[in-house]
Amino acid sequence: MAQYTTVPKLNFEYWLDKAIEWGQATTLESQKDVCLHLPQLQEFLCQLYETLKDLQGSVVAIQQFPLIGQLLGRLCWNPFVIGYDESQKTLMWCLCCLYSSEPQNPVELKANSWIRSLLCHLLSSSKWESNEAETSPFISNLGCTSAGYYCHLVKSIVLSLVTELRENQFSGLNIQGSLSTSHVNAVSIFCVPLITLPDLTPLLEALLLYHGGSSKEILCPEFLEGVNDALLKKKISLSESAVFSLWLRHLPGLEKATLHLLDQLVSIQLNSLEEVAHMIKDSLLPQAASHPAIFRTVNEIFKNALLETDGTSEVMTVIQVFTQLFLQAQQNENNQHRFPLKAYFPYHHQPLIRSLLKRPSELPITSWSQHMKYISNMLKALVEDTNISSLTDLFEIWFLVACFGEWVDIAAEQLLKAAVEPDDLLWLLAFYYCPQNENQQRTQTMVEVQAIYSHLMMLFRCTDLSLKDLEASVHRIMGIEQCCNQYLIIHLLTNFLLFSSGGHMVAQECIYHITNSTDTSKDVYSLLIRTAYRFKQNGEENQRTVKLLNELLQKLTWKV
Repeated sequence: MAQYTTVPKLNFEYWLDKAIEWGQATTLESQKDVCLHLPQLQEFLCQLYETLKDLQGSVVAIQQFPLIGQLLGRLCWNPFVIGYDESQKTLMWCLCCLYSSEPQNPVELKANSWIRSLLCHLLSSSKWESNEAETSPFISNLGCTSAGYYCHLVKSIVLSLVTELRENQFSGLNIQGSLSTSHVNAVSIFCVPLITLPDLTPLLEALLLYHGGSSKEILCPEFLEGVNDALLKKKISLSESAVFSLWLRHLPGLEKATLHLLDQLVSIQLNSLEEVAHMIKDSLLPQAASHPAIFRTVNEIFKNALLETDGTSEVMTVIQVFTQLFLQAQQNENNQHRFPLKAYFPYHHQPLIRSLLKRPSELPITSWSQHMKYISNMLKALVEDTNISSLTDLFEIWFLVACFGEWVDIAAEQLLKAAVEPDDLLWLLAFYYCPQNENQQRTQTMVEVQAIYSHLMMLFRCTDLSLKDLEASVHRIMGIEQCCNQYLIIHLLTNFLLFSSGGHMVAQECIYHITNSTDTSKDVYSLLIRTAYRFKQNGEENQRTVKLLNELLQKLTWKV
């Protein structure tokens, strides 16, 4: 009974009698009496809080103070008591002390439900508004409007809670007087209905950044889910560090954010990759992916999305832009906080990773072909390795290349624009578009593609072309049963139309003919917007090519 030496039983009964006498302070006499006793009541509540925070949940508290629920409940519903911000804050802390983070019996479950409703009542603006008539005399005596008073009250309470969280965050672990996990958990619970309240934002961030000394999650799942949903619906805005902390401690939220972004990007008509990049950046996912755990989770979701959509070009393009933005964010990280490369790609061939990670802008254009030849040779060695025993292993290698698809697009471009040895770059394209081909099949693919490539290069310098001149290549596209080979040839032919001397004369007619005869409109469109994006990034100087590209995009927009 040591607790009763801190809060004497007679004192407890005195305040319970007072609470019953006051009711909800509807008479002038009771209102005056509450105001006269507020300082002493606050002192009592502080003593009660100091006692309760050392107890373990509601059952022990009820054993010590059988009528504590009646006392706190009556005080919480007295507008003149909770109109005094110090009393309201202390009442909330008392309620938080009673909350059981892991209820073991019906009593604790019922107590938790009751505590939640009281906490929501204490901070709910609608409840305050409904008591306007009763509280306005008290507020007017303070010389301010009710709206101003409650705004100040919420800010004051939030500031107090934030200060306590931050002080405990840096005060060390397992020290006497530090916040209990149930205490912090209860704070997160009463925030649930108020997440979108602007004044609550500092408290949301303080909770998300608070970890304490527990190995288990101390914030309630409803709070984490509610904050994540509000973020996705743009109802709240939080600092990047708070958002990253949310996704690190709440995996379902990270998964939901990634799927939400994918759904947004593939369900609306996007006219440029600048729009795609803006939406991806705005999601904060590339920045958050600087943490390896987040990067690997997002990557797994992208893999599944590709498998479920059978490698659709829209999803592929999203993944490639995301990877580029991730690299930008990762390179902007302070070197002291940068994670090693292996943390992001723990199971991949590290020399290949390092080569793919190099941005085209980091190398002189004259070195691009050599760099891609190096990538192609490493891939060939990996793919033809007898240890690659399953389609899963092959898919992992292919997906890695797909993430850095900018190099594949540049390979196709270099084949037509630069004087290069074609074999290695053609192999890279063949693997990208036909990864499941075994050695014999890939050899056959290479023979077919080399024939098309040789035909296109023979026409490359011709200034006067007709669709008939390209008939052999176009016919191959129409007649190919293997769609992967079809996409590869479309890629080469599209680049031929953009970069060759006479390609612009037949480009629109040729693209229209191909997309009208095959189900490839989206694939051609994705290829063109990726090219347009790369042109802007690298500052393409050939204005004729840029003009043609924009015309083709405009013509294709209505078809996709």
